[in-house]
Amino acid sequence: MKLTRCMCKTIVHHEGAGALASAGIKGQQSSSAVKLRERSGVAPSRSVIKLGVDVHARLHVVVAQHDHALPRPPRRLEPHELVPWVESLLRAGHAVHVVYEACGFGFGLCRALQKAGAHCLVVAPQRLDERRTRVKTDARDAQTLCQRLSRYLDGNAHELAVVRVPTETEERARHIHRQREVLVRHRCRLEATGRGMLVNHGLPAPAHWHRAQTFTRLKKLLPEWIVPLLETFRPVLLELERQIAAMTMQLEAHAPAQIPRGIGRLTSVVLSREVCDWRRFNNRRQVASYTGLCPGEHSSGAKRVQGSVTKRGNPRLRSALVELAWRLVRFQPEYPPVKKRMHILCKGARATGAARKKAIVAVARQLAIDHWRLSTGRCHAAQLGLQFTNPDSCSNPPGC
Repeated sequence: MKLTRCMCKTIVHHEGAGALASAGIKGQQSSSAVKLRERSGVAPSRSVIKLGVDVHARLHVVVAQHDHALPRPPRRLEPHELVPWVESLLRAGHAVHVVYEACGFGFGLCRALQKAGAHCLVVAPQRLDERRTRVKTDARDAQTLCQRLSRYLDGNAHELAVVRVPTETEERARHIHRQREVLVRHRCRLEATGRGMLVNHGLPAPAHWHRAQTFTRLKKLLPEWIVPLLETFRPVLLELERQIAAMTMQLEAHAPAQIPRGIGRLTSVVLSREVCDWRRFNNRRQVASYTGLCPGEHSSGAKRVQGSVTKRGNPRLRSALVELAWRLVRFQPEYPPVKKRMHILCKGARATGAARKKAIVAVARQLAIDHWRLSTGRCHAAQLGLQFTNPDSCSNPPGC
């Protein structure tokens, strides 16, 4: 039986429609299966799972992305549930990458995740509302972290500002001098409170009024009603001074035998413990950036404007460097960065306060770079123009 051309086209059309209909049914079945797997939480075997975590004390909000699929809806987990859940993903054969912002809860979560076998990154806190929608939720923050982690793993290193996680030994050693700073702050506050009480009534107010000899002489000049009020502060102040002195001796015992003149044993320990490891920096720009002493800049086209320092780095390290830079003006006048700006920094110089601040910041920035060079063995102190002295015969200046 012969078929006409029109009949053949009709048969082919019906066969193609049937094939497309069957393919559509299969596509619907496959998409429904994918949706069912997503609802049940079952992921494809051996996928790369990226987790963005918004960390809080009572709740962790987690957004997961499997390979390059869309991020899944956020999950709310208790703090003790996150690590076991990641361990279950690892046992299933997945590669897990986690990111969260550095916060006041320390690095215990990062160490626990790394111990379980996951890859964890801790990043510097930043504004995650990129579009400035004025809507900030934990779920949105976790989703943004997850998406940035995905781009970071694809090779865009500028998506995340990764923070170096110190070891437990480094973190414990760092707590000692930070606790000492807290005690010094409390002592200054109580001393100022007592002096303010004396000044308020027109009475003599020496700097260290609470010490034994000073207070014995001071009581003879004070009215009787104010002495009991001051004696309330004295036991606390004397105990604080005792603890500060003990911690100072403990820290100075770990100082190197040879240190440049004017730096002081305590300051050298604070610098080394705040940085943790000077070998973490590859060049001088990274050192200066970590101190936060680099000038800010707002430039466009032919216009270039430099502003105040960025203050993006370690604030304790920055404070110690500025204090040390002023000390080197007295003890290391031949140090090249100091000698270059001595006409601004010396006593009696006709310079404004802003000029002196800029000059001392420049000295502190160069001092950090030179300290990095000394600690990593890139050069010697003589090449940098620093003079050494015997720490046993050198008395530390005030504030050391």
